[in-house]
Amino acid sequence: MSSDLEQLYQQIILDHAKTRHGEGLQEAPAGAPAGESHQLNPTCGDEITLRAVLGDGAGSDARVDGISWEGQGCSISMASASVLTDLMAGMSRDEALSLVENFREVMRSRGTVEADEEVLGDAAAFSGVSRYPARVKCAMLAWVALEEAVRAAE
Repeated sequence: MSSDLEQLYQQIILDHAKTRHGEGLQEAPAGAPAGESHQLNPTCGDEITLRAVLGDGAGSDARVDGISWEGQGCSISMASASVLTDLMAGMSRDEALSLVENFREVMRSRGTVEADEEVLGDAAAFSGVSRYPARVKCAMLAWVALEEAVRAAE
């Protein structure tokens, strides 16, 4: 990875850590299927509660209408939650879960799997984190919470 790309990725993470999209747990609209998940990284103390609201469609076609969250932790975990919020909006349930799996594969690769920006968008900025196993859980925290919240909403 070029140093210019690494700097761009670092800037994306810093920007999202400062201006967190989706932060502030929102109530689900009455009657809307919603799920919530609380995740804690006991190694470093990062913590997040994420709520996903599903909208139009049934089952795998249901759309992710809204994601909101509250949490505390390092820049990586908070930026990851922010990026996830932007990325998942309007996706179908299956698309969202597939994206979680794609992100998980990159994070578990220890740097051997390069993130596809076409698929992961700004979440590709976290690909460098995969080389630091102690930080992978930080980046994955919101993604695991979303996965559980979407399943809980069904």
